Amino acid sequence: MYAQSIRNVAIIAHVDHGKTTLVDQLLYQSGTFRDEELDKLAGAEHNLIMDSNPLERERGITILSKNCAIQYTAKDGREYKINIVDTPGHADFGGEVERVLKMTDGVLLVVDAFDGPMPQTRFVLSKALAHGLKPILVVNKVDRPDSRPDDVVNEVFDLFVELEANDDALDFPVIFASAKEGWATMDLSRPNSNLQPVYEAIIHSIPAPKVDPDKPLQMLVTSLEYSDYVGRVGIGKVFAGRMLQGQPITVIDKNGHHTQQKVVQLYEFERLGKKRAEEVEAGDICAVAGLDPVDIGDTVACPEQPLALPIVAIDEPTMSMTFQVNNGPFAGQDGKYVTSLQIRDRLDKELQTNVSLRVDSGQTADEFIISGRGLMHLGILLENMRRESYEICVGKPQVIVRMKDGVRQEPIERLVIECPADCQSAVMSLIGTRRSEMLRMDSKTGASDYVHMEFMIPSRGLFGLNARILTATQGRAIMHHTFEQYEPMRGSIPDRQAGVMIASETGTITAYALDALYERGFFFVRPGDKVYEGQVVGEHCKDNDIVVNATKAKQMSNMRTSSKDDAARIRPARILSLEGHLEYVQHDELVEICPSSIRLRKRLLREGDRRRAARLGVDAVIKQ
Repeated sequence: MYAQSIRNVAIIAHVDHGKTTLVDQLLYQSGTFRDEELDKLAGAEHNLIMDSNPLERERGITILSKNCAIQYTAKDGREYKINIVDTPGHADFGGEVERVLKMTDGVLLVVDAFDGPMPQTRFVLSKALAHGLKPILVVNKVDRPDSRPDDVVNEVFDLFVELEANDDALDFPVIFASAKEGWATMDLSRPNSNLQPVYEAIIHSIPAPKVDPDKPLQMLVTSLEYSDYVGRVGIGKVFAGRMLQGQPITVIDKNGHHTQQKVVQLYEFERLGKKRAEEVEAGDICAVAGLDPVDIGDTVACPEQPLALPIVAIDEPTMSMTFQVNNGPFAGQDGKYVTSLQIRDRLDKELQTNVSLRVDSGQTADEFIISGRGLMHLGILLENMRRESYEICVGKPQVIVRMKDGVRQEPIERLVIECPADCQSAVMSLIGTRRSEMLRMDSKTGASDYVHMEFMIPSRGLFGLNARILTATQGRAIMHHTFEQYEPMRGSIPDRQAGVMIASETGTITAYALDALYERGFFFVRPGDKVYEGQVVGEHCKDNDIVVNATKAKQMSNMRTSSKDDAARIRPARILSLEGHLEYVQHDELVEICPSSIRLRKRLLREGDRRRAARLGVDAVIKQ
């Protein structure tokens, strides 16, 4: 039976635990590729193959889930096809994990041999157990000098118990590995030189797909791609029957509506890409081109007996942000796409593949309310739009509040912080003002000088926290968080404590002006940068906003000496990243995002307008 020779497996892990590195080494050692082929595809700092997106390679994280297929010959001589799905490790991209798990029959749970289970480990494991998938534990990076593999195995087992895993799931195989070095073993006392134990564990521990090839066709669309030539491409697993090139099919959407269509092109996954196929049997993962309409969660079925499969449930967004057309003085000077229609078309395109995203209309025709899973989720969308030459302004992120039994509820996240013991009090003082609740605190096993702390904290309490934690601990703290549940509102949380310096005139920043403002705080701009009235040019050392002339030039007369310029005092500019801007912005401000610059500005650019609005209480209205 064909399905018996297939293994569908997803690689899941917390961010930076070596998941994608393990997949790359599995590709190298599979025998399916020549090393030279993969070397050409490797890139970025860590020479990763599966992280092929430019943003993924720059940031060193996986953002999009990806499929590949390798052929493997087991020790008994049998040939197997292993479909591997690489998934993101960051909590904000959990929607990518949720939708692809439906395609698989088991998971490789990769855990760092020092860090142990982290917040995203809990999230992805809970989703895998909910789908009834068979887990295999891979304790990675055991070659680290500070590794503690035995303790990590015990911690993972405790996590399984806490998540109420059944007896079959609790009996998981354990593999110790160093993905970077390309070796794995079932017993640390018996060294090994390759990853064959991982392949064998996949073959013998993960079950073959539970399918029925004799029943009518059923395929669940769990991912979408888009081609300019054939339109939408639906990707998913065939649960029953078989699919033929050119055959008529019925697409059943989430509302039960049926549309009669045809398989224009049929593909199966091979190596790192896809190849045309005449037939795909039950149990395999395939791609169908030319379907319209089709969406994630739809069922491709037999026209004679159309039966829908259960819909893939995706957790709802927890954070929203207002996107609006750039209406600043420099609008249109940098970007190519600046109108609301162009922005709307781009957001509609994103909705086709980004299952965790929601787009609603704003208060005006130029505004859109975008909802996502976290700050990085929305930040990646904005970064992609910026690189595609869009200009856009965004407001302060807001958590999505729900009403349940007449009570307002907000999203609560599990926050894990690991820091040196001498930084513990500084971290606790920052967390304590943000309506957090401590769950546990203890010394990290195997690293007595580090403290492991877990909190339950409102999502809005995380805005701006990362930068302040890193500053308070001199960059030595590690902080991770993931959504846990909704709970009643926990009260007010302090906003940014410092005020800002606002440019009073449009012009070019001068060293002469920054020297005169040296004692007022630090700046976000450098000499030579162009600014406009109402733009935020720096952070004030006190808690109030002030208007400054950062473009003032020295008068060219005999009463001035040229040596004064040589002694100008200028603080190094604090250049914020896109996510840094989103954390820093307040309710009366906007982040102006352009292809070659990111600026912070006031909603009302003129000082007179801001004073008038303050008298009328407009700031309070904006904040609500």
